[in-house]
Amino acid sequence: MNKKFKIRKGDSVIVIAGKDKGKLGNILSVIKDKDRVVVQGVNIIKRHRKATQESPGKIEEIEASVHISNVSHVDPDNGKPTRVKYEFKDGVKKRMSVLSGSLLDK
Repeated sequence: MNKKFKIRKGDSVIVIAGKDKGKLGNILSVIKDKDRVVVQGVNIIKRHRKATQESPGKIEEIEASVHISNVSHVDPDNGKPTRVKYEFKDGVKKRMSVLSGSLLDK
């Protein structure tokens, strides 16, 4: 069974729970089978890379995934967290903010 989420790649979201609560970012990827998303600049972890003949060793900082329940869409008008509803505009299904009624789709 396919899972359906209202969050898509490129959406602007705010973290509503966890150590990065209050941070804003864009969705880089959605991992549907694990109910997780990767948000730009949120949940930064360090990975220690061993030196090889081609490259020296280094410590990389990358974004780890966050559970989808810990993020919420950002209202385009006032920047607050909002829920999402669907409405038909000109025969096309569009995502809208519940808070202000503004469109989330570009």
